[in-house]
Amino acid sequence: MKRRTFVGAVGGSTVAGFAGCLTRDGEDDQGNGTETGDPEPEDPDLEGELRVATYESMVDGENPAGPWLKQAFEEEYPDAELTWTIPNNGINDYIDREQQGADIDADVYLGANVDDLVRIDDNLDDGGLLRDLNVDRIDRADRIRDGLDMGDPHGRVLAYDTGYICLVYDENVVDEPETLDDLTEPAYEDALLAQNAQQSDPGQAFLLWTIDAYGEDGYLDYWQGLEENGIRVLNDWSESYTGAYMEGDRPMVVSYSTDQVFANQYDYDMSRHQIAFPNDQGYANPEGMGVFEGASEVDLAYEFLDFALSSDAQAQIAQRNVQFPAVAAEHVDLDEEFDRYAHVPPEAVTVGYEELRGNLDGWVENWAREFASQ
Repeated sequence: MKRRTFVGAVGGSTVAGFAGCLTRDGEDDQGNGTETGDPEPEDPDLEGELRVATYESMVDGENPAGPWLKQAFEEEYPDAELTWTIPNNGINDYIDREQQGADIDADVYLGANVDDLVRIDDNLDDGGLLRDLNVDRIDRADRIRDGLDMGDPHGRVLAYDTGYICLVYDENVVDEPETLDDLTEPAYEDALLAQNAQQSDPGQAFLLWTIDAYGEDGYLDYWQGLEENGIRVLNDWSESYTGAYMEGDRPMVVSYSTDQVFANQYDYDMSRHQIAFPNDQGYANPEGMGVFEGASEVDLAYEFLDFALSSDAQAQIAQRNVQFPAVAAEHVDLDEEFDRYAHVPPEAVTVGYEELRGNLDGWVENWAREFASQ
């Protein structure tokens, strides 16, 4: 849930700066985890420092999941220490390091989207940067719900949560839009806030939703209609939502279908947090976790992936990060209010790995040339 960033203390987590410390060949004193295919060891090494790379709002802000995950993991594995590391530019920092032959400073990446996998393979060798997971080493992998396969042909990631991009609107000002086409009509003139697809996960997801709806030959024409109707594109979710939308600048914003969970937690006026699924759709945006090829603590990394799919961890990630858990309902207990206020679209749409491969950067760049500064 990379869009929520609030000012606050990190709490009990340990956050390392973005500095390399692991060698690219991934060897440690025991030669841990260098075998192809990651076979299950007879005597796994569950001691040492596990470095987990993630996004800032996983560990920073008001009641994030990261500090809980650190404490609970270290309680379960008392000879291990979990340290968070926050790359400045997400997966792109690790792509740059790999291209430069530099060290990778992490064992696990927590927060990979499908587009991250595409960017890895468009810039590095196919199947690079993250290991081909041996799912047999992750006992809880079979808990993951159907439909959350992230489509990676190299099997590098497993989903640990998912969200759906939608529209959040103020019902006191505008009616619920029934279709994406409605957003170009006079009733929604100067109404919509969106995010820069070059810098924002929900911004890119909304762009991909329009590409799914109108095709690569028609999405720029659709955006031209949005521009003529006064859409305002801001840098990221925080600027558009916690800034412009919450300040009442506009009555509609691209956001997440779990938004009412967030609004309920802070006793916000629910009439200003209505959920719209134009075309009866929402854009599915699962987040995945994987192990770096050069990881030093491979055994601990596999244990962390399994731990993240445990019932307690799934509940904490969902409720603290305000996202849907990745596991099936029988494996996680959520608060009644979460179930009440978290909305699932009638139809989840997404642009998959194969369609994104070789196209994503071009689509975003073509969009940015015309609309990024609106």
